[in-house]
Amino acid sequence: MSGTARAWARDLRLGFRLAVSGGAAAWMRTALSTLGVGLGVVVLLLAASVTSVTEARSDRADARYAAPAEVEPADDTFLLSEIQTEYRGDWISGRLIQPDAGRETVAEPPPGLDAFPAPGEMVVSPALARLLDSSDGALLADRLDYRRAGTIGDEGLVGSQDLDFYVGADDLTLGDDVFRAEGFGGMPASQERLPPALVLLVLVICVVLLMPVPVFVTTAVRFGGERRDRRLAALRLIGADRAATRRIAVGESLVGAGLGIVLGGLLFLLVRQLLAGISVRGTSAFAADIVPSPPLTVLALLAVPLLTVAVTLLALRSVAVEPLGVVRKSQDRPRRLGWRLVPALLGVALLVPLLGDFSGEGGLTSAQAVTAVVLLLSGSTALLPWLVERATARLRGGPVAWQLAIRRLQLSNGPAVRAISGIMVAVAGATALSMLFAGASEQQTSRTGADLDRAQAEAFVPTTDAEDSAALVDELRGTPGVERVLSYADVPAVPLSGDAASDAASIPLIVSDCRTLVELAEITDCAEGGVYAVPAPEEWGVTLPEPGTVLDLGPAPQGEEAARPVPWTVPASLTEADPRPNPAGWPVHGLLTTPAALGGEPPPHGDTRMILSADLTDPDTLELVRNAVWDLAPGGGAVRELTSTQVSDQFANIQTGLTIGAMGVLALIAGSMLVTTLEQLRERRQLLSTLVALGTRRTTLGASVLWQTAVPVVLGLGLASAVGVLLGAMLISAVSLPLGGWLAFLPMAGAGAGVIALVTLASLPFLWRLMRPDGLRTE
Repeated sequence: MSGTARAWARDLRLGFRLAVSGGAAAWMRTALSTLGVGLGVVVLLLAASVTSVTEARSDRADARYAAPAEVEPADDTFLLSEIQTEYRGDWISGRLIQPDAGRETVAEPPPGLDAFPAPGEMVVSPALARLLDSSDGALLADRLDYRRAGTIGDEGLVGSQDLDFYVGADDLTLGDDVFRAEGFGGMPASQERLPPALVLLVLVICVVLLMPVPVFVTTAVRFGGERRDRRLAALRLIGADRAATRRIAVGESLVGAGLGIVLGGLLFLLVRQLLAGISVRGTSAFAADIVPSPPLTVLALLAVPLLTVAVTLLALRSVAVEPLGVVRKSQDRPRRLGWRLVPALLGVALLVPLLGDFSGEGGLTSAQAVTAVVLLLSGSTALLPWLVERATARLRGGPVAWQLAIRRLQLSNGPAVRAISGIMVAVAGATALSMLFAGASEQQTSRTGADLDRAQAEAFVPTTDAEDSAALVDELRGTPGVERVLSYADVPAVPLSGDAASDAASIPLIVSDCRTLVELAEITDCAEGGVYAVPAPEEWGVTLPEPGTVLDLGPAPQGEEAARPVPWTVPASLTEADPRPNPAGWPVHGLLTTPAALGGEPPPHGDTRMILSADLTDPDTLELVRNAVWDLAPGGGAVRELTSTQVSDQFANIQTGLTIGAMGVLALIAGSMLVTTLEQLRERRQLLSTLVALGTRRTTLGASVLWQTAVPVVLGLGLASAVGVLLGAMLISAVSLPLGGWLAFLPMAGAGAGVIALVTLASLPFLWRLMRPDGLRTE
């Protein structure tokens, strides 16, 4: 081994020993560094697990997919009908399943089931079982009142908190909603591509959620810097040169980094167990699926020690460690603005070519966008120390607490600035995201047309039976909270026009009483026996039948055998009526008629739709309506609460991912900031105790600590808001969306200030303990 290698080994080993056996102060520094690095490693490992989680969810969904097959019934085939219901905002997915060979079937049961459920039996997921057994699920238990026969295994679920069930049936027939299958597995791959705005949104979300992590890791590595410098000065006294002190400092910091990696791994194992019990907007994952990608894990675990070494060496460049216990800081020079602007200017330069030209295709433009966002966000943290120095340089006078705080910032604002760097990145990134979200939401959100002053919910059942429909309407009208129910039959009518009859387009036929028809069209003289023609928009290309046209009111639904025609002649009294906005938002056109015009006989096929005016402040009202509809048509009907807008599924999925990630990053921000604040207070323990011993009031010192936090926070949040607005405006322009959301920084800055305030308040008890007389002791 060469002399240089031996020197490195010796000095690194000494650094290791100082970190673990250097007394209480060294232990505390190592513990805080370990905790800070560990929190960062947890987030990195979770980020590295995203790919495995999405792949596992895709594989699980593929395994339980049943592909429709055009085959004859056999002992290895089964009929399947997929049904859904909603309960208090959560979607519950179910399947009615019926083996063609009954108990003699040799077909493989669904994944997670040992056997096909018998008719009337239900097998549920663990999460659904817990909900059904709880007091909150009482109304759902009334709806799904099948005999429970078991629990779906993990291999039959996409997520750990999925609300799924299988019900055995013996009355399924091939039709619109029922298909025959030979087995499970083989879901076709989706070819749907994200629009450019959503691609950019995903990229920015990834950057914003991960950018605070290296900031916190570098802050954790610098814990206890002043005490470390004094220890290194003592080592100079016994003969260590400057190069040796740097190697020793690196060895000492690597202990915290190494232990932080171990702690992060252990915390990751704990966190993934906790995540398995959480569902966010219906999305969850099994703990076994949260596995970091090996390449990304290696990259993250190598980046932490490398970052540790770089930060330690960079920090030592600003001090001169000399013998006799003296640490002389190099001559103070004003911070220079020039190089601090370089990252931000480079970020802007990379974004300018993308303005109005970002397509989301190709890895090069995506990498360019990601690099630009990283440079702009990191540039904001580089500007903050200069801004704080310039802002506090000329401040004079004021209360004692204010003077103590400002003087501390004038002498050394590095620790205070580092403490809020992470929150700055988060606020700037969140501001840009909010602006981009505002622009993308306009593109991904459409108006439903529902008139919430006239109706609040809509229901439908696949039947036109007069007695069943009337009984359901009567039950709904008696439901607590329901004020009015309008009901009509929606029937497909096909012109009987010779050989082309089977190819003719169907014409909607709406059958109801006059009270309902006047809500669907501008009808002023409605009377029993009346028939009204409501034209569709010209671009739809729908031609309404003339008087005397014969229509078939009984075309069989797809998959069912053709039935005998049910002819009906359009009467000569046909009257035209202008369309009126439907309370539920559905465009109504076609022929509107009263039952008397059809001879009082209901058509054999069609749906019954109901528009409800109800007070939905009580969540039970909507669930009682769903129960009534389910009783008439289990799984076949539907009830939905009306809304004025609806968001695309892709946009909703991205919002879900952002919510999950933001929760984790906010937890990291709060935890890391608390650790950083406690370390800063511990460094000043002797100084605080001395000031108290000299007569300074504790409240004055407490206020000074708050001011030391508040001044950089105000400046940092202001800078972060400006950078966030600039970044957001450029991102919006890149995907050619209308500029807007200029005040998006207000809630983001408020959230950042709230996190900082909570952390500061949480540190006050520790501050009071540090002011006790025993803080005067020193080693």
